[in-house]
Amino acid sequence: MTPASKGHALNAQRILLCVGGGIAAYKALELVRRLREAGAEVQVAMTAGAQQFVTPLSFQALSGHATRTSLWDSAAEQAMGHLELARWADRVIVAPATADLLARLANGHADDLVSTLCLATTAPLSVAPAMNHRMWLNPATQANVAALRERGVQVIGPDDGPLAEGESGPGRLREPDAIVAELAAAPVEPKSVAAAAPGGALKGLRVVVTAGPTYEDLDPVRYLGNRSSGKMGFAVAAAAQRQGADVLLVAGPVHLETPAGVKRVDVRSAAQMREAVFAAFPADIYIGAAAVADYTPRVAAASKIKKTGESLALDLVRTPDILSEVAALTQGKLKLVVGFAAETDNVAGYARGKLVAKRLDLIVANRVGIADGGFESDQNAMTAYWADGERDFPSAPKTQLADDLVALIVERLNA
Repeated sequence: MTPASKGHALNAQRILLCVGGGIAAYKALELVRRLREAGAEVQVAMTAGAQQFVTPLSFQALSGHATRTSLWDSAAEQAMGHLELARWADRVIVAPATADLLARLANGHADDLVSTLCLATTAPLSVAPAMNHRMWLNPATQANVAALRERGVQVIGPDDGPLAEGESGPGRLREPDAIVAELAAAPVEPKSVAAAAPGGALKGLRVVVTAGPTYEDLDPVRYLGNRSSGKMGFAVAAAAQRQGADVLLVAGPVHLETPAGVKRVDVRSAAQMREAVFAAFPADIYIGAAAVADYTPRVAAASKIKKTGESLALDLVRTPDILSEVAALTQGKLKLVVGFAAETDNVAGYARGKLVAKRLDLIVANRVGIADGGFESDQNAMTAYWADGERDFPSAPKTQLADDLVALIVERLNA
């Protein structure tokens, strides 16, 4: 089991799983198990084609709910059950999403239960395509996927690998653990929680968040980079947006879906990130969660650097310290400047040193290079420091940590 499926990465979320009619439908059974292990409540709807591969009873046994299979179920539809189910869901995931189903979703069809649910829901929609590689690469399918992405639909996969018919190529359904991880990386607020929780604590405020690594090009082939996945920064951006903030996310090179309601600018290098950050001002809060490179080549080679000896010396120069510059140049203009410190040892000492040296209001520190935490994990533990205090955040999904951190930011604003 991967870290994404441990704990409660999707805690309290109501997920409607729509199963399309492809051989990969059997993997949707495992997906139900993984979603429930991640803390979600799951209901399943199936197309007629899906029922040729897997039985509704199998999904009922795993989900604990009756499986919906038809728009013409008179008992369920007495109270317009398909609309009730569409309203119930916090998010909808279509897996597997066949080429035909993607085409119907892209064109707004509502000729069976699954397509009607997807059209009727206002919840975030995700699709996990699965089909023959020729069908996936067909321009018609690519156009349909592009149209869905443009509407904000999260597209998960497909993977490149062996296919059911004995061929190999892009079109393989992403594995259930990986699907759960991608859903967790694009968090939504559970309706059951949102109804009870006071929202809008950052309403009317503009928040700039940086996330992910930067890549510093050595030549047209190679670059200096780091292992930051961007998951924490994306989760923080989503959490701030849920609290009513106008959020701009400046993202390094990562493969994550943009959180709902968040504006995004993609960059590659530290210099590009600095330019995007200062172009985003004025703002009220800056949260520097990105792992910005400390050094960059003095000159990037125009051609590939060839292997000519036993060793190679690189001429590197310091990159701009974006966090320090923001703190120095926006004194009195920002309500709060928040930094992150990823350390392998002496975490508290280095974090407090950066807090003072960079003149920050708050710094969030965590240990990297450990199992079940750090850059590439969906879990983490961290400690926040400010001038006269600190707070520990025990190990939890990064989505939960992001909500807890934003709550602390609200506290510090009010203080």
